[in-house]
Amino acid sequence: MSFWYSLLEWLPFAFVRYDFMKNAFLAVILLAPVFGLSGTMVISNRMSYYSDALGHSALAGIALGMLFGLRDPLVSMIAFGILFGMGISAVKNKARSSTDTVIGVFSASAVALGIALLSRSGGFARYSNYLVGDILAIRPADIGILLAVLLIVLLFWVFLFNQLLILSVNASLAISKGINIKLIENLFMILIAVLVTVSIKWIGTLLINSLLILPAAASRNLARNMRQYHLLSVIFSWIAAVVGLLISFYLDTAAGSTIVLCSALIFAVTYFISQKQN
Repeated sequence: MSFWYSLLEWLPFAFVRYDFMKNAFLAVILLAPVFGLSGTMVISNRMSYYSDALGHSALAGIALGMLFGLRDPLVSMIAFGILFGMGISAVKNKARSSTDTVIGVFSASAVALGIALLSRSGGFARYSNYLVGDILAIRPADIGILLAVLLIVLLFWVFLFNQLLILSVNASLAISKGINIKLIENLFMILIAVLVTVSIKWIGTLLINSLLILPAAASRNLARNMRQYHLLSVIFSWIAAVVGLLISFYLDTAAGSTIVLCSALIFAVTYFISQKQN
């Protein structure tokens, strides 16, 4: 990490004096393209409610990790997130209820389970930091995890983006082209589950979905084609992450919420620009 620290020290900002801010800066640089790219497909596949439910269900994954005596509940959170996604996928294709109803049932049940288990003997306060997250608490080893997640997302886009795009447009068309829509859908659900659960500790369950949706939504206001859509989403995500982190440092506000507010401002600006263009 010393190499990256030395590069950051060239920046004209006071935060470079602190290692925890350097770690947070490197983290948001890696997180921004992950959320920017993933958010475009979350919106295109109408999965905003699913990703939000995943964030809230992380409490159950934390509780399971506690029951199994894990010092870091990341493994149990990822495992529960994947099972949560697969459960929704299996039920929504067979249930009479709409997809959002099925997701709502799973989300409410998982949240209730997590709170019930974590609140035993008044222990919920110890896990309240997962609600809002703390990007400033990230460690160099965590940055390595984020780099691995970024590489996974990039590989997914290289090999499976076209299939997922066709599926988002028309499932019948995807089937006619020989695409295994069930496999693609499940792989994408697993990808979002891993992304959300890995990031919960630093972003928080209450904010995680905002970072997925807002940059992509802002990009959709201006983009004229798919390439612009993805590029602008990543750029907006980077701008919101870096500017939000700097503002939080100088104003002493929560980093995650400040980054989300920057994303919301970008969305508002792009919305008004798009309205004037029309």
